[in-house]
Amino acid sequence: MGRPVTPLRVAIIGCGLIGQKRANALGEARLVACADTILDRAQSIAHGRSAIATSDWREVIDRDDVEVVVVATINSMLAEISAAAVAKGKHVLVEKPAARNVAELDLVIDAQRRSGSLVHVGFNHRYHPALRKADEIFQSGALGEMMFVRGRYGHGGRVGYDKEWRATPSLSGGGELIDQGVHLIDLARRFLGEFTDVRGQASTFFWDMPVDDNAFLHLRNASGQTAFLHASCTEWKNLFSLEVYGRAGKLHIHGLGGSYGTEQLTWYRMLPEMGPPVAQTWEFPGPDASWQTELAEFLDDIRLSRSPAASLADARAALIIVERIYKQSGYDFQ
Repeated sequence: MGRPVTPLRVAIIGCGLIGQKRANALGEARLVACADTILDRAQSIAHGRSAIATSDWREVIDRDDVEVVVVATINSMLAEISAAAVAKGKHVLVEKPAARNVAELDLVIDAQRRSGSLVHVGFNHRYHPALRKADEIFQSGALGEMMFVRGRYGHGGRVGYDKEWRATPSLSGGGELIDQGVHLIDLARRFLGEFTDVRGQASTFFWDMPVDDNAFLHLRNASGQTAFLHASCTEWKNLFSLEVYGRAGKLHIHGLGGSYGTEQLTWYRMLPEMGPPVAQTWEFPGPDASWQTELAEFLDDIRLSRSPAASLADARAALIIVERIYKQSGYDFQ
């Protein structure tokens, strides 16, 4: 028998909803410190875990017993904290979009190159079971040559949504496009690769705020394969739908659990004689385990000195598209 694996020691900076999800997904890792500008939130996560709580994130990254830092703050702090943490030799899981813009993210990339620390970007949708199964089918080649991807992702906001931090450009870096839209962009890149032709429109239709509440994207790669994407916070009934079309079949991922409905994957296989395809559906009920799956993979990356699958380069590619759409739409969030 091999020697037991020593649990990695983790700190969480940003103890709101996502920070709580990360804390609950630590598995065998050990939480040693929490930081939040609202000390009560840090204390609520630290309580019962033998972890310290502080309102000063710098105190956390200075600790010798912290090996991994999870950065789950508002967008305006993601890059600064991540760059400082990797400069201290910590490995970092930073929530998407990882920065408000490409220029900010490049500072993190430079710091990571100098330190050699590993950085994983929290594109947790990749780790939903329907998406993982879809990726398995895609990688097998069963869909044949790719044609296009159609994706829709949206929620309906809530009373006061236009007064929250996401509606303040200096804090968020943008609206719905940089929020849920980056997930759609990241997933579309998984199936179609890099996009060389970026067109679209970000608009504010409903909410009284200076950032976008809807974004419509038309992205093409060098081969002309296309992604049609729509991110919205005027969806009213929460929706997630991603359709991946190949010449030999189609995958449809629908739902993310909870208010988005039961997560499902349907594989439609074309027949030689055409006509109605053969359909096979998988359902994935139960709680969202993507947070646990993602963090477990990153901790394995650290132990194995393996490059993370969801990288700073992936975040940069998504932010380049976001910036181009905002520029085309007349928004200036720089």
